[in-house]
Amino acid sequence: MTTPIGLFYGSNTGFTEIVVGQLIAEFEMVAPDLITVHNIADVPVERLLDYAYLIIGCPTWNVGQLQEDWDARFLELETLDLTGKKVAIFGLGDQYGYPDNFCDAIGILGRKLAAQGAELVGYTSAEGYEFSYSVGVENGRFLGLALDEENESDRTPDRLIDWVWQLVDEFDLVHLLEPVAA
Repeated sequence: MTTPIGLFYGSNTGFTEIVVGQLIAEFEMVAPDLITVHNIADVPVERLLDYAYLIIGCPTWNVGQLQEDWDARFLELETLDLTGKKVAIFGLGDQYGYPDNFCDAIGILGRKLAAQGAELVGYTSAEGYEFSYSVGVENGRFLGLALDEENESDRTPDRLIDWVWQLVDEFDLVHLLEPVAA
């Protein structure tokens, strides 16, 4: 039996991979054994179709670009019909070093996945960050969870905890958390 959530990420420097570990640890405390993790460099994009719910992790690289593994797979995403899939995206960026494209990857991937039929969930407020522009923001909200490991790694644990509970609700996983009557 496959788990209901597939987490797909790409990482050049290891920061995103570290956050994946933290996210899994938080999820395991709330809703254990629901996530299967995949490095997008190691699997075909069709694997996204194996899950009812998706969590996508991608840092913004250089000046508003996708991480290289996601960039290499970007056009392949057009071959997928993601209708009926709920997708939550988290991205890493540097709001002070790159204030004009902070966490753009959230928006780049989010819009592509939505165009393929996915329902985006996991939006978070852009308040409390210091940046001038992001493709990942609509109406004052990120199209997922924005993290800044360069400048605010101390805020990541609380942001992850809040986001996990938000996803439990938006993925409608509450019924999986209730104990089964004997």
